[in-house]
Amino acid sequence: MKTAVIVFPGSNCDRDMAEALRLVTGAVPRMIWHAESTIPDDLDLIALPGGFSHGDYLRSGAMAARAPVMAEIKRHAARGTKILGVCNGFQILTEAGLLPGALLRNRDLLFICRTVHVRAANQNSTFTRGYANATAVPLPVAHHDGNYFIAGDDLRRLEDNQQIAFRYCDADGVVSDASNPNGSIASIAGVLNASGNVLGMMPHPERVVDEYLAAGTPGRGVFAGLIAGLA
Repeated sequence: MKTAVIVFPGSNCDRDMAEALRLVTGAVPRMIWHAESTIPDDLDLIALPGGFSHGDYLRSGAMAARAPVMAEIKRHAARGTKILGVCNGFQILTEAGLLPGALLRNRDLLFICRTVHVRAANQNSTFTRGYANATAVPLPVAHHDGNYFIAGDDLRRLEDNQQIAFRYCDADGVVSDASNPNGSIASIAGVLNASGNVLGMMPHPERVVDEYLAAGTPGRGVFAGLIAGLA
């Protein structure tokens, strides 16, 4: 499995993502600077990591979404390459128009850094089928602008097309306002594009893939389906 991590000025999870991909695939990913204008066609997965690209000036992800490399990200998305955007990467994908909706300030206007639980809302996608038997998955979040919003008609289309990948829930898998850490509409923690090859999510699966960490490896499920599909 060949992977790459896009590096933007201000990224602070690019090395975390690279190490996670090395652990789950057994191969070191390519690190691609945001100013590059070409991305090789032999990649199976391209990851846009978390962090604060361009210092979150203007709007989170807005400047990064206009980086030279994004034309190649769009080309790869159109040809079916798997694209994963985590946290700031999710924000970038929405700003670039590769995913619907927008990420707003958290409901309580506070930076959230803790473990939350999510459940797979669509267990048929490449990114979520690794959680087919999981009711609630503990994953860390660290964001200030993770409040996912999309208009009513577009939300219905997401639901009808099974584009909602993850919803926030409690430890028992119950989805409620109490288990929603940031106010996201319909407790949405991650969404897919219409083709199912682009995923954006606010929780950080790459931070919990190392078996030597006390938190265990619940993040590996995001990558499990990718690996199985290439086996």
